[in-house]
Amino acid sequence: MKKFKHMKKLFFGAVILAAGLFSTANAQIQEGNWLVGSSILTSNFGLNTGGGYQIGLEPKAAYFIKDNVALGGMVNLNFLKTGKGEATQFKYGVGALGRYYISPGEAGVDNLLNHGRWFFEGNVGIGGTSTEGGNSTTGLDFGVGPGYSYFITPNIGIEGLVKYNAQAGFGSTPYNSQLTFNVGFSIYLPTRQAKRIADEAK
Repeated sequence: MKKFKHMKKLFFGAVILAAGLFSTANAQIQEGNWLVGSSILTSNFGLNTGGGYQIGLEPKAAYFIKDNVALGGMVNLNFLKTGKGEATQFKYGVGALGRYYISPGEAGVDNLLNHGRWFFEGNVGIGGTSTEGGNSTTGLDFGVGPGYSYFITPNIGIEGLVKYNAQAGFGSTPYNSQLTFNVGFSIYLPTRQAKRIADEAK
């Protein structure tokens, strides 16, 4: 009998913990919160540009204008190698960023272990490419793709993001595109906490 009561307590404890983690995921993407983070590791699956590897930073910041919807900006700083013997490229850009987080059960999508959220991310801006021993170009950058943020703490999410990225070059530069798999992190902060951190940094 005592063993049964002990198992019952453990079961209800696990249910309460799971509910707490789920509510945490909801709390971090509510209106008035901030998101700051970066992609730090990227694999490049070239479409018309060839595959290869890509290393760089993509810092981003966004404000939740309503529950599940964040708008902000991002910067791209990437080194790209499309294949053996190919020239190294340096890619850079700056632009606007938007994210939409999918609610539980929306569009038939459930959340993995209820510890995080699926989302869609899109961006558009101005960017450029500088090729080793070659020409440089600038153009219109844009990208879109799905991702998942897994909350390892109430305020920190580890993220995976699959994204279609493209650049429509100005002038005679051709259109080029690629698929990337990005790994990074995001920190979710209430407005008061974000303001306090900014004040301390001054």
